[in-house]
Amino acid sequence: MTSSMWVSITSADLARSAAFYEALGFPVNPDFSDEHGTCFELADNLHLMVVARDFFATMTTKEIADPRTHAQVGLNLTRDSRDEVDAIVEKGIAAGGHEPQPAQDLGFMYSRDLEDPDGNNLGFLCISPAD
Repeated sequence: MTSSMWVSITSADLARSAAFYEALGFPVNPDFSDEHGTCFELADNLHLMVVARDFFATMTTKEIADPRTHAQVGLNLTRDSRDEVDAIVEKGIAAGGHEPQPAQDLGFMYSRDLEDPDGNNLGFLCISPAD
């Protein structure tokens, strides 16, 4: 059985968000994108739906959290090297993102966080293989 994961986050400005995630190098899947949201392919079978906040509100009866003030989910993506982690975070900063805290180097893992222009947090990390 093939499984896939679809993660949805909200945006107050879809055009700005699309430009941000495209600047990170994530391709758009036009088959699942429209005026309500944009689908990005993060990896095989891993999709990120950036959805307009007002449209997202039609899919739930719960209050929609503001990602600028409330943590929602930890979305962490691995990279093959520290250089790749640094490169994607720097691309994100150049595209309007923000690094909310300094990089962490735990020896076995190097990580950096990146907030998109709406405040949604992405973590990028490189895990060293165990000896």
